[in-house]
Amino acid sequence: MTYSFIRTTLATSLMVSSTTWAADATLGQIQNQWAVCQYQTMSDHKESCLSALSKSADQLSQTHSDRTDLLIWSAIVKSSYAGAKGGVGALSLVKDAKSELEQAISKDPNALDGSAYTSLGVLYYQVPGWPIGFGDSHKADELLKKALAMNPTGIDPNFFYGDFLLEQGHKAEAKQYLLKAMAAPAREGREIADRGRRAEIKARLEKL
Repeated sequence: MTYSFIRTTLATSLMVSSTTWAADATLGQIQNQWAVCQYQTMSDHKESCLSALSKSADQLSQTHSDRTDLLIWSAIVKSSYAGAKGGVGALSLVKDAKSELEQAISKDPNALDGSAYTSLGVLYYQVPGWPIGFGDSHKADELLKKALAMNPTGIDPNFFYGDFLLEQGHKAEAKQYLLKAMAAPAREGREIADRGRRAEIKARLEKL
């Protein structure tokens, strides 16, 4: 059994050097290193890259427990690590990520333009349902729509809702959201992530 929560494009290999930098890391560093692991790391090293980053993100979030944005990114990295790890062992990671995202929504649902709703919605449609996991397409639809209401032009909420609709077989609707995602404004400091996401969008559009 494998889990594929976040799709990837593969390029050059680059590892996280260590976890010791966590105390001094910023949110931007975590976001950038996640993009490197996700989009610029060969498949043989991706799991190790995300594992190291997950430890760092967890440590930073725990150190700054008042920061909802760091809690969200701890969950995002953990979800991506689960996707790279695969198998039954990934299920505990996504359950932890789910818990963190629920905490983030409880603390500040508006943090990072509703990113917790997007990430939690992704888990609900990409994790298997009962009795293996907690996947639920109806819950996914509800959460992803909330994310879109909060950030209607964002690349991630539009991409993931389009991807969800595509998996549900609603190709015409999926195309609308994927095209909106492709036209989303660039994010300063998130250039690697934007390029990787646009490659994923293109791949989905090619299925239509």
